[in-house]
Amino acid sequence: MQLGRLIRHATATHWRTRMLFPSATLDAIEQAIAAVERSHAGEIRFAIETSLAPAQVLNGVAPRTRAWDVFAHLRVWDTELNNGVLIYVQLADRHVEIAADRGFDGRVSPAEWEAVCRLMEEHFRAGRFKEGSIAGVEAIGNLLARHFPPSSGPASPSRNQLPDRPTLL
Repeated sequence: MQLGRLIRHATATHWRTRMLFPSATLDAIEQAIAAVERSHAGEIRFAIETSLAPAQVLNGVAPRTRAWDVFAHLRVWDTELNNGVLIYVQLADRHVEIAADRGFDGRVSPAEWEAVCRLMEEHFRAGRFKEGSIAGVEAIGNLLARHFPPSSGPASPSRNQLPDRPTLL
């Protein structure tokens, strides 16, 4: 199994990632994030990683572990209300993970996050990367709106604290 995973990661190309997530799809995801963030005080980041380095694969770095590394690297934790959420797409493993800051502890169940991941993966298996990404953003937006309603005023935590543009790693 580890050999198969190593081969998948070694043969995954950034060219393929750009085919699955062209500029128009990245633009649509960015617009979806901006739109849903108007309905809540949370922050959403979206990261797409083509593959892991061979050493990471050989050391058994799981997509969940890598999602938390990316969460820290992109400083998703750096929000006023500790309500940042990372959608992490790992293409070589064909896996989606959600990493949510501590402001969600006791508010959103792991099953709810998992349902969003499976929704996106279902779309991705059918080749609908744009639709699956937007569906995931909207589903997370609904969870955020339930627990972090929008605030008003120029100094409110509802201001955009993290970039909306998806990151290609």
